[in-house]
Amino acid sequence: MGGDGREPGRRSGRRPGKADTRTAILDAARARFAEAGFDKTSIRSVAADAGVDPALVHHYFGTKQQLFAAVVEFPADPEATLSTVAAAPVDELGETIVRTVVAVWDSPAGPGVVAMARSMIAGDPNLARTFLLEVVLERVRTRIATAEDDGHARVALVGAQMAGLLIARKVISLEPLASMPLAEVVAAVGPTIQRYLTGDIGATA
Repeated sequence: MGGDGREPGRRSGRRPGKADTRTAILDAARARFAEAGFDKTSIRSVAADAGVDPALVHHYFGTKQQLFAAVVEFPADPEATLSTVAAAPVDELGETIVRTVVAVWDSPAGPGVVAMARSMIAGDPNLARTFLLEVVLERVRTRIATAEDDGHARVALVGAQMAGLLIARKVISLEPLASMPLAEVVAAVGPTIQRYLTGDIGATA
């Protein structure tokens, strides 16, 4: 195409339409996140893969975390939940995680969360693992990590517990857990999550 000085296949501005641009960015981000994970993916690399300016990625999706949420079709802003957990004292993390996460599951966004989880597990387990460990639980891990214990085993146990809770409560509707009031779920599961995070779990990494 023409002599405008651009490299073949590269664009310096907007694509022909907003929908085309968003789709190209999402496709590029999905491939990058699945291959490299959250931490090793940058807005710049996604933009390069999509053939757009990095400013367009920020324009359409905001932060890298918000871009990832769009890729996995998370039906709510994960920052609201993550900020609540981040503000909790370390000795209250277990109850806070259960309360805030299960509240999202029980909200109008809940069916979308279940659909997202089903889709990621069936379609691309790498994205599911990245979302759980690098996006949702990484902030928690850095708070509990010590020189002797990096916290990876602890947050993996938390992830397993919460994934099991999601399946039992929302996928297979295991009663009476499926109908249990939120306060009872927090009281029952919160201490287990807290033990995984700060208590004795045996050998640690």
